[in-house]
Amino acid sequence: MCPQAAAGGRRAASRAPGAHNVCRLLTRRAHGFYARDAGVAHRKNLGLLRKILCQESTKFKNVWTTHSASPIAYERGRIYLDNYQCCISSIAQEPRILYQKPKCSKSEKIEDALLLECPLGEMLPSPSDYKSSLIVLTVQNWLLRLSADSGEILEKIYLAGSCCKFRYLSWDTPQEVMVVKSAQNKLPAAARQAGIQQSVLFYLAVFQVLPLSFIGMLEINKKIFGNSVTDVAVSNGILIVMYSMGLVRLYNFQAISEQFMEQPFDLGHEFNWNGQVGVVGKYPFGLPCNIKITDTPPLLFEASSLENAFQIGGYPWHYIITPNKKKHKGVFHICSLKDNALAKNGIQDMKCCSLEPDWIYFHPDMSGRIIHVGPNLIKVLKLKEVQNNTDQMEIAEDFTIVANRENSVNNAVTVTASGRVVKKRFNLLDDDPEQETFKIVDYEDELDLLSTVAVTQIGADGRAHLDFHCNEHGILLKSIPLLESWDVTYSHEVYFDKDLVLHIEQKPNRRFSCYVYQMVCDTAKDDECSSHEKTERVFCKKGGRMFEYI
Repeated sequence: MCPQAAAGGRRAASRAPGAHNVCRLLTRRAHGFYARDAGVAHRKNLGLLRKILCQESTKFKNVWTTHSASPIAYERGRIYLDNYQCCISSIAQEPRILYQKPKCSKSEKIEDALLLECPLGEMLPSPSDYKSSLIVLTVQNWLLRLSADSGEILEKIYLAGSCCKFRYLSWDTPQEVMVVKSAQNKLPAAARQAGIQQSVLFYLAVFQVLPLSFIGMLEINKKIFGNSVTDVAVSNGILIVMYSMGLVRLYNFQAISEQFMEQPFDLGHEFNWNGQVGVVGKYPFGLPCNIKITDTPPLLFEASSLENAFQIGGYPWHYIITPNKKKHKGVFHICSLKDNALAKNGIQDMKCCSLEPDWIYFHPDMSGRIIHVGPNLIKVLKLKEVQNNTDQMEIAEDFTIVANRENSVNNAVTVTASGRVVKKRFNLLDDDPEQETFKIVDYEDELDLLSTVAVTQIGADGRAHLDFHCNEHGILLKSIPLLESWDVTYSHEVYFDKDLVLHIEQKPNRRFSCYVYQMVCDTAKDDECSSHEKTERVFCKKGGRMFEYI
């Protein structure tokens, strides 16, 4: 081919019809803007669901209720009862039992559980890895991976012998790195009186998930971290150590594992460790403690806060603490992580007079905002640069949500029917049950809605409603009455999961109830079921369990 023809060919290729469009399409696809991909369709569907949910004609109906003598848990459309031995789908209008296992013995009791979902865009070794599974921790130090839909055991890992009791599961990085923590090691009173010393306080075992692989196990030792350690956690690659005097210290966990790991181990492989020969993760040897911290690791950060309350978030990075004195309870300081400087307007104090304290946390929507919840007021705060000073940040109010207290009962002076004036000698608390009070605030990330539960209790009859607010501006979009009576002295959990609302209640003497609400649209019958009037209930027995229908 002659040079001119080659050049012409190149020029012709560069001007081929649609070439620029293809380049733009590839660029947009790399940034997540591909009009026909599943993510775009899913986002559009969620947008439609949000519009339908917020319509005036849309109601939530209490479709069924069940009760249990053991705690009830909820995870992504599945309700777990009887210590995870029974799993019920909450998606259908009637309860559908996914699996029911025989009652387990005390030695098989499950201490904690995490839902494990398939990562996107990764090749996994087993077909079962592509379906949701449940990671559970048993009282005998077994870590099991169960099928979320059938309860079948997919993997078994033995953690350790009687030297420690593992009790807690948590995420370091959600759906990527999991941490198994032991209970605090405490010697029996007789051993302490005999002068026996216990230097190891906690054990932490860290795993990569799907496929499940062992990263390492380490011990938190008094000789390294001090005598007053009360708790420990790993989150977002940070080892967090808490002390009895309110001190919180942060260390780089990855740097610790790299510096102090004696030898890496793979699950299912034979090992020879400190004179023991066995298989990693198999009974009776379990997992080797292969991260031995022999010296105090470099400190990243430390802060002193009342009750070890410490949070990091925002942009740029800030942290929230309460000054470490009881008189400051309910006062929150928002400071820069870079230089510990207090933000302008960074002291947040609602000055509540209530039995239950107000609470504050960084908004889970990753916007960097802060949510501050009091008995009758929710403040959504934002960080912004101080005018004419880009080095300092200030706390500004984004929006507020106020409880409906139009019918206030806190009048200092009342007049009886006979005309006699009565003066009260006391004022009601800010969270008095007779006044509407915020009890729960949550965020539905898929629909981008802020949900609140507000409760009013007069006498023995308490009424609650779940409200949906625009996450950007705080505007009230929808209010759903909960039909069952709400006793403020009981423990309550409310889950809002797209078109489902779930209320779990714990009554005295370990009695638990689960009320399932589902979205319905524009029928007169459903309108009746949304009122607090008594409705006829039907009882049905499935799998040996009683359910109530309206």
